[in-house]
Amino acid sequence: MKSALILFMVVFLTVLAGCAPRIEGEKPLTGEKKLITVDFQEDRTLQYRFVSNRDIEVNWGRMKSDSKRGKSDVDKSSESMDMVVAYTPVEVDPYGLTTIKATCKSVKVERTGRQSASKDAVENLPGVSFTFTVDAAGKIEDYSQLEKLIKEIGEKAFRPKGKEGMIKEPDMIGDFIATQWFLWDSVSSIEKAVEGVRVGQRWKSKLSVPTPMVTQKARDVTYTLDEIRQTEKGQLAVIRSSYSLANSVPSSWPIPYSGSFQMSGRFGFLTNYKFLDLQGQGEELFNIDAGRTKQYNQQYQAQLEASFPMGIGGKLQITIKQNLTMELLE
Repeated sequence: MKSALILFMVVFLTVLAGCAPRIEGEKPLTGEKKLITVDFQEDRTLQYRFVSNRDIEVNWGRMKSDSKRGKSDVDKSSESMDMVVAYTPVEVDPYGLTTIKATCKSVKVERTGRQSASKDAVENLPGVSFTFTVDAAGKIEDYSQLEKLIKEIGEKAFRPKGKEGMIKEPDMIGDFIATQWFLWDSVSSIEKAVEGVRVGQRWKSKLSVPTPMVTQKARDVTYTLDEIRQTEKGQLAVIRSSYSLANSVPSSWPIPYSGSFQMSGRFGFLTNYKFLDLQGQGEELFNIDAGRTKQYNQQYQAQLEASFPMGIGGKLQITIKQNLTMELLE
């Protein structure tokens, strides 16, 4: 798929060989520009392992006791999703769109602390397939089957309807979205990708923020091509990323649930969730010669506050430490 972009690149580089504008605090742009694009080989399947885990701390405030006043009551819990997905290009067009079939091979969810022990909705995914189309840069152009699947597994997060109405169990659908909706984001978000990228160059994007409660939040991302490493299996682009709290969420992002419902557990008991801060960083290794991601690691910490129902008591603090990884299974 790189052939079409390379033809354009030769023309553009002739005109645009000068240095790009410097950004304050940015490392100097060095070396020749590298064309970084996603490449596909028809009927060649690649398997990736995705792991999403988070540690959650809920500070319920100061609890009074006869023996000691002012003791902090912090409730700690964690949840993780371990998933393997296989991607097979079924129709490759080096000058246009490529169709890829994704098949979920396995999913395992684990939780600790005071959380539901019922089967997670995403554990219905093994054996399920969906297709999507991407352009030469790796940008997904057709999400329709993935969006339909997200809504289907969203329905599986609810208990059978009873007198209490619609009750949603804890789920990790947001983590599934974070790993599948934003495939190759670091590469597909490069502005004027056909011109290539130099070491030190930066570009921006947005990624989702999966949480244990029902929220939809985004993080602003700044990517930096930090270095190019020469290995036996090709040139590796080291792409660093930094995260901060975004002010808005793109309207095109999927929502797995609809209608009026109540969430079970403590995150259904609390109300008025508000994000106060989010900071983090990550690293991706992208094989330039092979045109595929080898691995990535994204880490961030989010601070939230919430309220008790009906205005009882004050605000309580919630800390979420999140880690998302992707690894190519050779």
